[in-house]
Amino acid sequence: MPQVRSDWLETFLAAVETRSFTAAARRVHRSQSAVSLQIGKLEAAVGHRLLVRGPGGLRPTAAGERLLPYVR
Repeated sequence: MPQVRSDWLETFLAAVETRSFTAAARRVHRSQSAVSLQIGKLEAAVGHRLLVRGPGGLRPTAAGERLLPYVR
Protein backbone atom coordinates (compact mmCIF):
# COMPACT_ATOMS: atom_id res chain seq x y z
CA MET A 1 0.00 0.00 0.00
CA PRO A 2 1.32 3.47 -0.83
CA GLN A 3 2.45 5.63 2.04
CA VAL A 4 -0.13 8.09 3.41
CA ARG A 5 1.27 11.28 4.87
CA SER A 6 -0.14 12.77 8.07
CA ASP A 7 -0.40 16.24 6.52
CA TRP A 8 -2.70 14.80 3.82
CA LEU A 9 -4.93 13.43 6.57
CA GLU A 10 -4.91 16.77 8.39
CA THR A 11 -5.92 18.50 5.15
CA PHE A 12 -8.67 15.94 4.52
CA LEU A 13 -10.10 16.52 8.00
CA ALA A 14 -9.99 20.30 7.52
CA ALA A 15 -11.80 19.96 4.18
CA VAL A 16 -14.52 17.76 5.69
CA GLU A 17 -15.01 20.02 8.71
CA THR A 18 -15.07 23.29 6.73
CA ARG A 19 -16.81 21.82 3.63
CA SER A 20 -14.50 23.95 1.48
CA PHE A 21 -11.01 23.71 -0.03
CA THR A 22 -10.59 27.46 0.47
CA ALA A 23 -11.50 27.39 4.16
CA ALA A 24 -9.44 24.23 4.65
CA ALA A 25 -6.47 26.00 3.06
CA ARG A 26 -6.71 28.80 5.61
CA ARG A 27 -6.89 26.27 8.44
CA VAL A 28 -3.82 24.28 7.35
CA HIS A 29 -1.89 27.35 6.17
CA ARG A 30 -1.59 26.29 2.54
CA SER A 31 -2.91 27.55 -0.76
CA GLN A 32 -6.21 26.26 -2.12
CA SER A 33 -4.36 24.56 -4.96
CA ALA A 34 -2.02 22.82 -2.49
CA VAL A 35 -5.05 21.51 -0.58
CA SER A 36 -6.59 20.23 -3.79
CA LEU A 37 -3.30 18.53 -4.72
CA GLN A 38 -2.95 16.91 -1.30
CA ILE A 39 -6.51 15.56 -1.41
CA GLY A 40 -5.78 14.16 -4.88
CA LYS A 41 -2.63 12.44 -3.61
CA LEU A 42 -4.50 11.01 -0.63
CA GLU A 43 -7.25 9.70 -2.90
CA ALA A 44 -4.64 8.11 -5.18
CA ALA A 45 -2.89 6.52 -2.21
CA VAL A 46 -6.05 4.98 -0.78
CA GLY A 47 -7.51 4.14 -4.18
CA HIS A 48 -10.87 5.81 -3.59
CA ARG A 49 -12.56 9.13 -4.14
CA LEU A 50 -12.95 10.69 -0.69
CA LEU A 51 -14.75 13.98 -1.30
CA VAL A 52 -17.45 15.22 -3.64
CA ARG A 53 -18.59 18.75 -4.32
CA GLY A 54 -22.29 19.43 -3.88
CA PRO A 55 -24.67 22.34 -3.43
CA GLY A 56 -23.72 22.69 0.26
CA GLY A 57 -20.00 22.41 -0.37
CA LEU A 58 -17.69 19.43 0.05
CA ARG A 59 -18.93 16.25 1.61
CA PRO A 60 -17.24 12.90 2.18
CA THR A 61 -18.05 9.93 -0.04
CA ALA A 62 -18.78 6.56 1.56
CA ALA A 63 -15.03 5.84 1.48
CA GLY A 64 -14.36 9.24 3.05
CA GLU A 65 -16.87 8.48 5.82
CA ARG A 66 -15.09 5.20 6.53
CA LEU A 67 -11.71 6.97 6.74
CA LEU A 68 -12.91 9.83 8.91
CA PRO A 69 -12.94 8.06 12.33
CA TYR A 70 -9.33 6.92 11.81
CA VAL A 71 -8.23 10.44 10.90
CA ARG A 72 -9.95 11.95 13.92
